[in-house]
Order: sequence, then C-alpha cells, then structure tokens
Amino acid sequence: MKLDLFDYDLPKSHIAQHPKDKRDHSKLLVVDRNKHATKDCMFYDLLDELTENDVLVMNNTKVIPARLIGEKIDTHAVIEVLLLKEIEKNVWEALTKPAKKIKLGTVISFGDGQLKMACIGIKDEGIRLFKAVYEGIFLEVLDALGTMPLPPYITEKLTDKSRYQTVYAKYAGSAAAPTAGLHFTTELLEKIKNKGVKILEITLHVGLGTFRPVQVEDVLAHQMHHESYEITDETAQLLNQYKRENKRIIAVGTTTVRTLESNYNDGFKPGHYTTNIFIYPGYQFKVIGAILTNFHLPKSTLIMLISAFYNREAILEVYNDAVKKNYRFFSFGDSMFIK
Repeated sequence: MKLDLFDYDLPKSHIAQHPKDKRDHSKLLVVDRNKHATKDCMFYDLLDELTENDVLVMNNTKVIPARLIGEKIDTHAVIEVLLLKEIEKNVWEALTKPAKKIKLGTVISFGDGQLKMACIGIKDEGIRLFKAVYEGIFLEVLDALGTMPLPPYITEKLTDKSRYQTVYAKYAGSAAAPTAGLHFTTELLEKIKNKGVKILEITLHVGLGTFRPVQVEDVLAHQMHHESYEITDETAQLLNQYKRENKRIIAVGTTTVRTLESNYNDGFKPGHYTTNIFIYPGYQFKVIGAILTNFHLPKSTLIMLISAFYNREAILEVYNDAVKKNYRFFSFGDSMFIK
C-alpha cells in the first residue's frame, strides 16, 4: 500500500491559521457513506444530525504547554524540547531539536534554572528521555516556561491559549489537542444532551502516535508509537450497555476512534492501557458508527483512518471537493461528520 495513494493537493491558503471567533461557527461537511452524498452545513447544525439513539464519545485530555526552549548548561547552545509523555514520575519522553547535540548526561536549563532536564536515555527519531529537576508543582513550572505545542503549519501566534483546548478538557498530558472537539461550546453540548443524546468521555493523551508523519513508502511498514489512555468503570459499563442496545457510537476525533477500537474485545474493559493501533484501509471497525473529525494532512495516518471508515477514493474526492468549496483545513479548520 503506497503512501502516495493518500496524497492530495492543498493550497497553503486553505490551512487555517487561527480558530473561528465562535467555536461552533466552523463549517461542517456531512458525509453520508450509504448514499455517497455530502451536505454543507455549519457546526452548530450537528444538532440536527443527532438523535436519542446516539452516543457521543469525547476525549477529555488537556494539552500541556509542552514546547520548551532552553540551553545546554555546558555550551549554552539553544535547544528545543517537546514533551511527549511522562514515563514515570518526573521522567519524560521528548522530541529534541537539534537532537544530535543531546547526549547521555546532557543537562538543559530552562528559565534561568527554574527547570533542568538531564538526558538519561537516547531513542530513535530524535527522541530522548529526560529526568526533570525543579521546585514546586511541575505543571505550574511548565505553565510559566512552556508554550502551546502548535503544529508547524500554524505560523501565526495564538493569543488565547484556551482556544487550543476543548471546553471539556480535564486531564493534563497531551502534546497536541484532540482538534475535532475544539468546535463544541458548552451551550451546544447542553442542547445535544437535552435532545437525549448520551455523552461519554474517555482520556487518550495525544503523543507521537497521532501526529508523527509517515516516513516510509510502504504504509504497512509504518510503526505507530504507543499512547496512553484510560476508560473508567462507569464509562465501560455504559458503553457496553449502549452497544447491546444498538445505539450509534459516534467518535469525536480519531483519538477517540483509536481508543474505542483498540479497547473493545467482546466488550469494553475499564482501566489504564496503551495503544499503538494503526487503522488503514482493510480494517474492520468493531464499534464506531460515525466519526466527527477535522480535515487531515496528506499522507497522514489520520487520513488513512478515515479512508478505512469510508473508502480511499471517496474520501479523496470529498477532500478535493472541500478544497474547491474553500473549507479550512487542519487543527483550526472546519469539521466533517462521516455517518
């Protein structure tokens, strides 16, 4: 399966550089898989697409200000660190740039020594393991020194950090936002609940598995990185109940898709787990009935996932049509509801 099969042309002008003033005023492209038809809507029109037979499952992870700029203590060389996940207490897996300057024992200082990170492990692809040394509460230190880890295709400064968080974000730990959920407002969620739609939350901390580019020509040779997730006892019980009742399970975002599909095996099981599930065409979905998602990068694992849910040719046709209709793409862009 060649990587080029998942490519499409996207003018740079279509890449959204900032969120809409009102979260739910993004456009929504509704894609009907059975009728092979599309409909142009606004995100707040999602309410009309939902019924009391639906279960909306959301990822309540919270993005941490994971991007840090510091300097090596010995040479004062400037180093960029992107925290990916906490392996154990105060031990972090991180992407570094330039990675070749980070050897075992290298110490990087941030904010005049408020935070120091010592390299204690070297992994492939520019990834290093760091031991964090600081005083006080780590997330408070990080909040003072770090910035939101916006993707490289967003070049404009984000003035309001809360716009790279969902309104239902609860548990800190992600290196990127689950962007499909950025369109929801508390008011819209309330209207959805009042319509009888069930709303459940899972937690998957977004790391390298979600946003690492595919760098091999044969898609099947791509290795996904592990990301950690949690499903609570109550959520697992409700998911199992709703599955038995044949309710439509709608995943808000590809991270939710991957969590639910990797967890389900003759039922949903509560607990803390990791997943490196890679979903591409040919995959048989076990539980997902519809997906709410943004428009994804060419040749990405995410466009492969939604191609598996519909089909590759149809998705590329939908994407090319969305380009012609001036939809906004990627993290701060418009939304798509595939049913």
